[in-house]
Amino acid sequence: MMRHLVVPNREVEAVLGHVRARGWGSVSHRVFSSKDGLSRLIPLDVGAPLELPKALEYPIVMHEGVPDEKIETDWLALLASEVDETTIEQMGDAWPSNHEFVGDMMIVRIDDQVAQFTDSIARAKLGAHPHIRLLLADDGVEGEFRIRQLKPIGARLADRILAGPSLEFAPPELLTTEVAVKESGRVIRCDPTKAYFSTKLQTERLETLALAKELREELGRPLRIADPFCGVGPALATLLAEPNLVSDLLATDLNPDAVKLLMTNLSKWDRRPYPEGAIELQQVHENRLVGLADALTLSKKQEITGKWDLALVNLPHRTIEFLPEIIPLLDRTSPSMIRGRAIVEESEIEQANELILSSLPKLMPDKPSPSLKIKRDYSSTLRLCSFQAWLSPLEETN
Repeated sequence: MMRHLVVPNREVEAVLGHVRARGWGSVSHRVFSSKDGLSRLIPLDVGAPLELPKALEYPIVMHEGVPDEKIETDWLALLASEVDETTIEQMGDAWPSNHEFVGDMMIVRIDDQVAQFTDSIARAKLGAHPHIRLLLADDGVEGEFRIRQLKPIGARLADRILAGPSLEFAPPELLTTEVAVKESGRVIRCDPTKAYFSTKLQTERLETLALAKELREELGRPLRIADPFCGVGPALATLLAEPNLVSDLLATDLNPDAVKLLMTNLSKWDRRPYPEGAIELQQVHENRLVGLADALTLSKKQEITGKWDLALVNLPHRTIEFLPEIIPLLDRTSPSMIRGRAIVEESEIEQANELILSSLPKLMPDKPSPSLKIKRDYSSTLRLCSFQAWLSPLEETN
C-alpha cells in the first residue's frame, strides 16, 4: 500500500509537473484511473512529505501501487541481450521482479534457479534504473538483531555498470551501504547491513501517526512516546515531523550500530546536539531519554515506568511474548495505547488475538478491540500483522 493523490482528469498533467519537478513521484509505479473514471491516482514516493504545498492539495488515498510495466519490460529486454529468450521463458517467475529501494540502492532476492545469471541480472537492473548506485542481493536475516545479509552484485561508476569481476575494482565509497532516505519530510540515516530498516513499512508508520494524533486528541496534549525497539528511529521520524505531537521521548535499542545512527538522526530531527556513538541509556535532554538498553529491563526502573502515553513494540517475532514487560511503561492514570507488529501463522491469527487480549489490562470500551490485521506475507504460511490496543485508565477498571 502506498499514498496516491486523487486528481481530476483535466488537472493531471499540471499536477504531474509539480510532483515530478520535486522528485515526489514513485519511479517504479504508474498513474492509473479511479474506479469512476473521473480522476487519476498519482503514486507518491516514500520520500514525499506528509504535508504537501497548496498546489498539491488533493485527496490522498492508500492504494496498492501499480508497477510501471515499462520499467519491468526494460530490464527484461536488457536481460535478453545477454540471456537467450528460451532461458528467460523457462525460468519464468524465478527472475527477480520484486525489489526494494533504500536511498540510491536497490535490494533484490536472487532465486537459486537463476543465481548463475546474477551478473547479467545486475547489469539489466542497473540499466533499467539509472538513478540506482548500488544493487544488493538479499540473502535473508541473521543474528540476534536480525540483520539483513546483503551482498553487492552491481554498481554504477559514472557511465559504467560494474558487475561480476569488474565489481572488484569499484572504489569503497561506491559500495557503501550507509545512505540517507527521505520519509515524511525527514531524512533518515540508515544502513540495512547494520540495523534493520525497510522502506516498505512506511504505510505502517503513517498509520501509527494517525493513531498517535487520535490519542493526542483524546488526551488534549502532546504525547510522551516510548519506542524501546527503535532501531535507527524510522517510526520516530514520522512522529517527530508532526508539530506538537511529541513532548517526551524514550528511544532505546540493543544494537549499538542502530543507536549510533539514531543519535545522528535525532540531532538532525530535534535540531540540537546529541552524543556521538552508541551511548548507554541516558537523559540527553530534559525530554529525551535515549541510548542502549534492553527493553525487557526498562519496566524494572522506577524512574521510567508509568511515564508514557504510547508504546511502540516493533519486534514482530516476539512482540506478543514481550507485551507484559512493556505495559508497565505506560501511564495508567489516563488513556494510553500500545501499537505493535507481529509475525504469526495465518492459521493461528485468532489464537494470537486471544493471547494479546489475555496479556492486556482493561481496554477502553469505546475503542476497537485489538485485532491482528494482515499487512503482507512474510513466508508461505507466516503473515506480518499489526495491531493497536487502547488501555483504560486505572480508575476506570474498578
